[in-house]
Amino acid sequence: MSANISTLPKIQPPSEGDPLRDPALYLNRELSQLDFNFRVLSQALDPKVPLLERLRFLCISCTNLDEFFEIRAATVRHAMDFGLPAAADGLSPATILNLIHDRAAQLVESQYRCWNEVIRPSLSEAGVRVLGRDSWNARQTRWLRAYFRKEIMPVLSPLGLDPSHPFPKILNKSLNIVVVLRGKDAFGRAGHLAIVRAPRSLTRIIHLPPRVSGGKHDFVLLSSVLSAFADEMFPGMEVKGAYQFRVTRNSELVVDEAEVENLALALRDELVGRGYNPAVRLEIARDCPKPIVRTLLQNFELPQNAVYLIDGPVNLNRVTQVYDMVARPELKYPVFTPRSLPGQDAIFETVDDGDVLLHHPFDGFAPVLELIRQSATDPQVLAIKQTLYRTGKDSAIVDALILAARNGKDVTVVVELRARFDEDANLGEADRLQEAGVQVVYGVVGFKTHGKMLLIVRREGRKLRRYVHLGTGNYHSGTARAYTDLGLITADADIGNDVHLLFQQLSGLAPSTKLKRLLQSPFTLHPGMLKKIEREAKLARSGKPGRIIVKINAINEPQIIRALYTASQAGVQIDLLVRGACTLRPGVPGVSENIRVRSIVGRFLEHSRIYWFGNGGEPELYCASADWLERNLLHRVETCFPILDEALAARVYREALQNYLDDNTDAWELDAKGEYRKLSPARGEAAHCAQARLLAKI
Repeated sequence: MSANISTLPKIQPPSEGDPLRDPALYLNRELSQLDFNFRVLSQALDPKVPLLERLRFLCISCTNLDEFFEIRAATVRHAMDFGLPAAADGLSPATILNLIHDRAAQLVESQYRCWNEVIRPSLSEAGVRVLGRDSWNARQTRWLRAYFRKEIMPVLSPLGLDPSHPFPKILNKSLNIVVVLRGKDAFGRAGHLAIVRAPRSLTRIIHLPPRVSGGKHDFVLLSSVLSAFADEMFPGMEVKGAYQFRVTRNSELVVDEAEVENLALALRDELVGRGYNPAVRLEIARDCPKPIVRTLLQNFELPQNAVYLIDGPVNLNRVTQVYDMVARPELKYPVFTPRSLPGQDAIFETVDDGDVLLHHPFDGFAPVLELIRQSATDPQVLAIKQTLYRTGKDSAIVDALILAARNGKDVTVVVELRARFDEDANLGEADRLQEAGVQVVYGVVGFKTHGKMLLIVRREGRKLRRYVHLGTGNYHSGTARAYTDLGLITADADIGNDVHLLFQQLSGLAPSTKLKRLLQSPFTLHPGMLKKIEREAKLARSGKPGRIIVKINAINEPQIIRALYTASQAGVQIDLLVRGACTLRPGVPGVSENIRVRSIVGRFLEHSRIYWFGNGGEPELYCASADWLERNLLHRVETCFPILDEALAARVYREALQNYLDDNTDAWELDAKGEYRKLSPARGEAAHCAQARLLAKI
């Protein structure tokens, strides 16, 4: 379907400067990120998706929105407070905040309409009931009141507000109840408002016993119980109303790395206070009286455009616990077993026979674990070096690295302590590693280490040989089953030497060194991509085919976008598979009519980063840890590695690029107006789901 040309942005070249800098050519990153969550929510509304998976997609959209406010909206508010300049789209921070509120309010309304009108009734029909207060029978009410008195009330500390009891500190994203009271307490104090904070030790989903409820899968939300039995907390007083609320706070950690002597200690101190950073959003029950809403906004120092009225539980994402509490395979995606690597029990011999490509989650993560485990016990292995960005607690990889150190290997691990929301877990794993004698370094001051690298040095005869694993995703066995990612295991000498030099930079503060095979941020990746894009443009200008296909999570780097616009003007055909935020505007006549942007949202989170360039019939294919965002290309340590084996490169192209370009069931296409349209098979066309095709080949 073609866009209406009359609605396209009018591109008027400025009298001075580059016309490709026109703000009309750029979409706003924050609004584009919000649009991604609408696409996630659409999965919850798709009847072809199993019911409990639809519940999970709904909760993912809610969790994503939480993180959006904690990071993106907080960043925009910071820019407004400090008078920072507008981005490439030309919108001021104040304007963006207003637009965020309007778009996020639409998303919130859609989420709760999905919950109230679609998911919750469908679950009830399937025998999985989340019971509201208005549906409790007498027996359920008696049991819940007893449960409240025995399990909940003892850990609560209700606080009546008066001059000697000021408004309490409210933890980020915690569940709270504001209670309106009438009457006097034991000391003769007149009641007005009270705050009840729900400790995080309390379960948010209460499973009713079948003997009480009559159903095997009946649940009640903690928020409903707190509101229903508020009178128990204020004996002798009349409860006029109880309204749940939740505040979201800025979760960015601010550590002046150049000024601290120990980054780990500084981060520990910051983590303690993170939960009480400045507020950015207030969620409150829709029926809460306006004066109370104003009181809360005043207390949290928030403007009116930061409040969201909620028609349901304010912490809807917590309902995802039901997914794990209900053993109903028919309501979930079929379980699959990833492919195993033949010969992974002798991984070094297998890699000697040729490079190994892993396409997760369709290929298992076990070969990566085996590579480290076998290195830990192999007497010929002398050293192991690895970067860790997200691993999860009690990581099997960390266990293997500890075993290696205890077996006398020289083990160096670059732990990125600033991996957002994994800081505490990474601090704990860093402690475990150091206690075992592993040399732990924390990357480079001012640059997050986001590259995924593993280097093993092994003595073979009279020579030392390097084995390398490079990937697009984290060393995390959990996400390896939920995200699509690519990994390469190779003994290529040039790649091994490049990775060795990168580890020298990270651990030894060595100067920037020219690499033979790899590109890296913040030095060669950005200019390298610009050169390759310009090469395709030159080919097109000379009458030869120019072709670019890129698969990334997000794009907003202005120089890259302008280079793509220039290539499009030269006639280069460009396909961008961008899962999330995209600030490039495709399909603009005279600028980007040769650029197509699509987003795939399906069972697995699309996470792999692939850059493919036609190169005049001699294509080049790279995989990377970096998206085409300013932060990744200019302010992080990232790795970008070529797939040199022609058969493996062809496999990546076939499975992870062309396969996704053919998708007509999970694909969304971005038009020049900045709107996404869900694709569907044309009449007579067979349905093609990229992820399902890959699962079918396991």
